[in-house]
Amino acid sequence: MALSTSSNFAKPDDAFRAVVEAHRGLSDAQSADLDAALVLILANHIGDLDVLREAIELAKRRMIEASQQQQQQQ
Repeated sequence: MALSTSSNFAKPDDAFRAVVEAHRGLSDAQSADLDAALVLILANHIGDLDVLREAIELAKRRMIEASQQQQQQQ
């Protein structure tokens, strides 16, 4: 299985909204715990270590790029 980076949701905005709403009313620590639990549940659902590793690398790369863009804007 290859990592899919295009939206698989019929209504991607609704999916995004559901994740955001799940964090409403949580403390920062609870929100981080929710994110960690959600990642582990979805990683288990995927069940493919190569895809998980690819997703981790992509997420790290995106974080680094976003940080670099923010620094350039300052």
